Amino acid sequence: MIFRSPYPDVTVPDVSVHRFVLARAAELGDKPALIDGPCGRTLTYGQLGAGVERVAAGLAARGFRKGDVLGLFMPNCPEFALAFHGTLAAAGVVTTVNSLCTVQDAAYQLRDARALFLVTVPQFMDRAAPAARQAGIREVFVLGSAPGATAFTALLETREPALPSRMDPAQDLAVLPYSSGTTGFPKGVMLTHRNLVANLLQTACVHHVAEQDRIIAVLPFFHIYGMQVVLNLALWRGATLVTMPKFELEPFLATLQRHRITRAFVVPPLVLALARHPAVGGYDLSSVRAMMSGAAPLDAELETACARRVGCGFIQGYGLTEASPVTHANSDEPGRCKPGTVGELLPNTECRIVDTGTGKELGPDEDGELLIRGPQVMRGYLNNLEATAATLDSDGWLHTGDIGRVDRDGYFTIVDRLKELIKYKGFQVPPAELEAVLRGHPAVADAAVVPLADRECGEVPKAFVVLRGDVSAADLMAYVAERVAPYKKIRAVEVIDAIPRSPSGKILRRVLRARAQAPGSA
Repeated sequence: MIFRSPYPDVTVPDVSVHRFVLARAAELGDKPALIDGPCGRTLTYGQLGAGVERVAAGLAARGFRKGDVLGLFMPNCPEFALAFHGTLAAAGVVTTVNSLCTVQDAAYQLRDARALFLVTVPQFMDRAAPAARQAGIREVFVLGSAPGATAFTALLETREPALPSRMDPAQDLAVLPYSSGTTGFPKGVMLTHRNLVANLLQTACVHHVAEQDRIIAVLPFFHIYGMQVVLNLALWRGATLVTMPKFELEPFLATLQRHRITRAFVVPPLVLALARHPAVGGYDLSSVRAMMSGAAPLDAELETACARRVGCGFIQGYGLTEASPVTHANSDEPGRCKPGTVGELLPNTECRIVDTGTGKELGPDEDGELLIRGPQVMRGYLNNLEATAATLDSDGWLHTGDIGRVDRDGYFTIVDRLKELIKYKGFQVPPAELEAVLRGHPAVADAAVVPLADRECGEVPKAFVVLRGDVSAADLMAYVAERVAPYKKIRAVEVIDAIPRSPSGKILRRVLRARAQAPGSA
């Protein structure tokens, strides 16, 4: 059966993302749009709207044309919004690069996306410069100054307006975030202007962000959650964002207190800290009215404990990069939230639950894979027809790879993941990538990586290895750590005689997951 949203459908206009999000920028004028949390630097709505047009003109003057791709490799700061929406105003496409990426990760993404330009910060140049060279980037722009890069301010100096380009919001890409999907290496997720605008309208039906809200922007803008639910939703609604370049508990708490933050978007590890860490009691968090958690499942007990300690409303939602990202959410209206669930379907969104073995459609209170259909669902994976066909079927259903159920009231709960991805603090860690690195060690004959449950991080990667030489677990973890981003590091190693595999050669991860969670496992 097909489950449908209890909310009436929303009408999605044919408009580009930057025109939609910044439609009221001139009207809001001197109202702060973004405030740099650490230093207090402010970008008003008027400055943002005008700056976006100047960035677009600056890019166009350098030969940037419709459909060209610009990479953003930078932490949260006010200039992120200028570069992001300036690129869209130039009819370009933004690909956001994880701030923790290695040179190899960044080069792969920039090359695969065929990025023309890159915007970064001086602190990232040790990775950005070699990645740009490997990917054939034409010009690197940097906030401030750095050898071999052009100052980002140069893009704001062009006086001639960018020539308008004819756009088809339903077909033209806006962003190319990279996701591992249900399995394998990262792939470019093709999200159109219509995908993003639709999801903002859908999300606004349950998250009632208002002009008077002051929102903490600690979730990274490079992640679809931070990009859409934090940055774009807040700017569209005329709220003020206070940015933080990275999460550290006490600076985060101090920012909540100093800026009288009213709404916070968080992930489970942060929820755990807010619920349990003794430092929380030393700060005045009375201004916080609403908190929303996403990116990974959260149990009802922890959700309730955090809400009680902070003294605010608390809701959960669910989504994935391939759906722009939100498909389900609890409402922030009193009485419409069920703790421990990810809420109801958003407007215009349909869902089926199917048996993972037979494909049979299931009903309420039965566990199966979630399939999603709606205007927020991606066009497909960039230059990867095979992966697209495996994830997006001919009837438009997005196969999420997540196992869930729906109760009789229409509230969904995420139970498990069919997909192999490990979720470390909301970041995606593909086991195949770590296994390839491990197998590159001369002492490793075979390897498999599975998630190990962790109270603080959600999941951490644990490796099972078959050895053909003498090497310690610590040395193997160090070997991997030197070759991957910090969030992808192996956190535990266990030596076994053989990796369990199916007759077709696939790793039997369920066997290893059970072993990893068994009492006394190494």
